[in-house]
Amino acid sequence: MTLETRIRQGRGEEPADLVLRGGTVWCMATGARIAGDVAICGQTIVGIGHDYDGKRVIDVSGKLLVPGFIDTHLHIESSCITPFEFDRCVTPRGVTTAICDPHEIANVAGLDGIRYFLDASALTVMDIRVNLSSCVPSTHMETAGAALSAADLLPLADHPRVIGLAEFMNYPGVLMREAGCMDKLRAFAGRHIDGHAPLLSGRDLNAYVSAGIRTEHEATSAAEATEKLQRGLRVLIREGSVSKDLEALAAVLTPTTAPYMCLCTDDRNPLDIGEHGHLDYMIRRLIEKGRDPLSVYRAASLSAAEAFGLKDRGQIAPGKRADIVVLDDPATCRAETVVCGGVVVDAAAFAARRTIAPVARGSVHLPPLTAESFRYDGNAAETPVIGIWPGKILTEHLHERIPDHAGDKRPDPERDLARITVIERHGRNGNIANGFVRGFTMTRGAIASTVCHDHHNIAVVGIDYHDMETAARRLAAIEGGFVVVEGGRVVAELALPVAGLMALAPFEAVRDKLVALRAAARDLGVTLEEPFLQLAFLALPVIPHLKITDHGLVDVDRFTVMSG
Repeated sequence: MTLETRIRQGRGEEPADLVLRGGTVWCMATGARIAGDVAICGQTIVGIGHDYDGKRVIDVSGKLLVPGFIDTHLHIESSCITPFEFDRCVTPRGVTTAICDPHEIANVAGLDGIRYFLDASALTVMDIRVNLSSCVPSTHMETAGAALSAADLLPLADHPRVIGLAEFMNYPGVLMREAGCMDKLRAFAGRHIDGHAPLLSGRDLNAYVSAGIRTEHEATSAAEATEKLQRGLRVLIREGSVSKDLEALAAVLTPTTAPYMCLCTDDRNPLDIGEHGHLDYMIRRLIEKGRDPLSVYRAASLSAAEAFGLKDRGQIAPGKRADIVVLDDPATCRAETVVCGGVVVDAAAFAARRTIAPVARGSVHLPPLTAESFRYDGNAAETPVIGIWPGKILTEHLHERIPDHAGDKRPDPERDLARITVIERHGRNGNIANGFVRGFTMTRGAIASTVCHDHHNIAVVGIDYHDMETAARRLAAIEGGFVVVEGGRVVAELALPVAGLMALAPFEAVRDKLVALRAAARDLGVTLEEPFLQLAFLALPVIPHLKITDHGLVDVDRFTVMSG
């Protein structure tokens, strides 16, 4: 639409393209509730607070209109569906902008994976923006399918869908001034750079923020979030399928802090979205916990837009992008109508999209493997054990005395000690690393996944070695995904053939498969609410305290692979 057309429609000299009639706009800047129509010309709001004629009119009488929600940090791949299915899954819930870091697919397929997201983002109803993946791989202590340098990323920096540099996970590398980290920070100096610094405090936090970091989504306590706000970071409250920090951080969100806080999901799958919701769930829950509703909606929209330099959205006001959510009650946050970039979000809008072919098929390459590959031959008196904290991606570094049986320390379900194994699957070196984990409460069988942050090798947890071998082989056969095996038989699976991360099926089918997988895991004794994503984060060596990669057990506090 021409500038002149927007002005004419804003003055009411000609009918607007779309009018939302009879509702009340909730102003995120002043808190005022403004009665009157909303006039939209193309993608842009051109009028509020007055009566307008429209070529298309939607009656929203008695409803409250709020700006579209902005998820400020997520990995769409962790929803186990393509960007097109993610769009169809969450846009009707009011999420009109998603700021994604495609580092999951980038760790498998490199720049081809990032370009796939950039190309897809131009075709979705939702506005998908991309932060370029800063840590591929996240550290030197893992084997990924690709490695991206500052020189690889810079040619994409000025892409119209790119905001800046995604979460800088290698915070020890920043503090130690590692050359590759310094190259990336210098290359993106002055641009947006996302942070990722769990438990970092004091002078180390000062130093990390001084490197140009602007946001943080890893705060897991009110004290941590407060310190990071005081150091100038925008704090993103996260509520994913595994990392659930809303309860701990809710009290930090006040009318004073709301301009500097945002909401994000990081990793959330269709099962959680179907059962609970997405950002709409976070909004409901924060209000239930007594947070000021205006502060909550600001964090979900205007504050998010300001934090990421998206000056064209976050308010229902003339000149802003027409991202609007129509609500009956702000406390329940049930979207009755959603407008995204001037498009009414409905089946017709999704049907009108063009899609593109996925990349990174056939990405699972299994090294030589037998049941004996899962033996643990450590000879130390005490054995390190990864201890799970349900609902957190932080883990404990435990020690247990585990007897040796003919050169093998075996799983012990009576003590909740299961074998955890990471198998390199990119065809680089065939590494296999074994350890112990406590928290799955598994009594038999095995579960396995190629969603294994961030290198996305094969991760297997089990009691029976033959079942673990069967699970790994099945993952290779279906091009990656999730499997549950008991007694040598695959009892549940979900194929994720796009980079071993995303399904080609509709999100409804993925949700149903996840229900079956969760039930099958429970039949093995697993009590974790989300066992597969919990498993995935046990291999992420930038989250304290003990993790495992294909290189072996990683003492994250010392940032080293443990010997023996």
